[in-house]
Amino acid sequence: MKTAIWLYLFLFVAMFDLHAQYPILSPFALSMGAVPSFIGLIMGMYSITHLPGNLLAGYGVDRFGSKAFITASLIGGGVLLILQAGVDDPWELLAVRSASGFVLAFLSPASMAMLAGLARNKVQQSRLMTGNGLVHTLASVVSPAAGALLVAKLGFTRSFFLLGVLLIVTGLVTLFSLREVRLPATRDATDGEGLRRASPLSHVHGAPSRPAAAAAEAEPSENAPIPWLFFGMPIGLSCAQGILFFELPLGAHANGSLLTTGMLFTVVSVGALFSLSLLFLNRFSAFGRTLIGGLALALIFYGLAVEWPLPLTVSLFLIGAAKGMIFPSIAALLAEMTPSGKYGRAFSLLSISFSIGSFCGPVLAGQWRTEISPYYLAFLILITGLALMPLGRIRRSVPA
Repeated sequence: MKTAIWLYLFLFVAMFDLHAQYPILSPFALSMGAVPSFIGLIMGMYSITHLPGNLLAGYGVDRFGSKAFITASLIGGGVLLILQAGVDDPWELLAVRSASGFVLAFLSPASMAMLAGLARNKVQQSRLMTGNGLVHTLASVVSPAAGALLVAKLGFTRSFFLLGVLLIVTGLVTLFSLREVRLPATRDATDGEGLRRASPLSHVHGAPSRPAAAAAEAEPSENAPIPWLFFGMPIGLSCAQGILFFELPLGAHANGSLLTTGMLFTVVSVGALFSLSLLFLNRFSAFGRTLIGGLALALIFYGLAVEWPLPLTVSLFLIGAAKGMIFPSIAALLAEMTPSGKYGRAFSLLSISFSIGSFCGPVLAGQWRTEISPYYLAFLILITGLALMPLGRIRRSVPA
């Protein structure tokens, strides 16, 4: 598992770098004269330009492996951050953020495909995905406050420059530290003729092969399609998250303070860290965790919309706890439904879903902020995603 440890380390640095920008992007755009609706477009365009990158990453990872895409994404993202340090116009910021969205789109599907390929069974798959969520959360616990403090001490330009250099150095280190995970080709147990990529559930690092019947039971059929409505849930989740990231820095509770905004983001991350540390949750099905966590998150956003009596910090902690349950379980559920030779494409579709939601969330919140509570909008989107999930088809797609 040395590869997983190195990958977690690099992801921690990358996510620290990216999450540090959340509390400072909106104030940075405001300092250049951008209006809230344009800020929503800037944040959303970063996500929408993920789409072509995600599509290319899906087939590229399945064909060429993950390492090259991880390295190139980190270095390219760092270069663009350095360029972002020199912008002085909202339209220039929009252009740089759009390019960053495309370049960094390769990082997530490549990393998740590499982690999925390391697993020997479904339980280990779930643990690796939880570890991925834990790394993201640990980075996001400290990075928003660190980003705000960095800007307070050094200003926007130097802060973005330093964050860019950090990404470039991380990308260069992956050249020498990450080892490509390649699944060996084995005979298809069903017809004895064609070669197929072995499932990580049966052949990883020299693990002995199992009987054909057991392998067939653990590995989803190559012809079993993933229900398209499944992706409505990740779209809804990322849309709600985008709305939260848009609204927190602009809300009255932030008082226009970068440090206050950074601390509010940190509270969300602490909540996610709490639920991710409950390792016994991995014993429960990814399917059940996704449904329960999604419903809980929708209800919390509804509570914020109606201004329930819970303090904002408690509500943000609960949002983080729900996110910490949902995001790893969605990835684990998708891995369970996907044949090993299609991990790259499956996780690229998941990343595309997150990108669509992350684009729509800030844009919708920016346009309708004066008409409807952004938190109520997040509630409606989450409930719709839950209602559209094809529960029966998903359960039939998951191998026993």
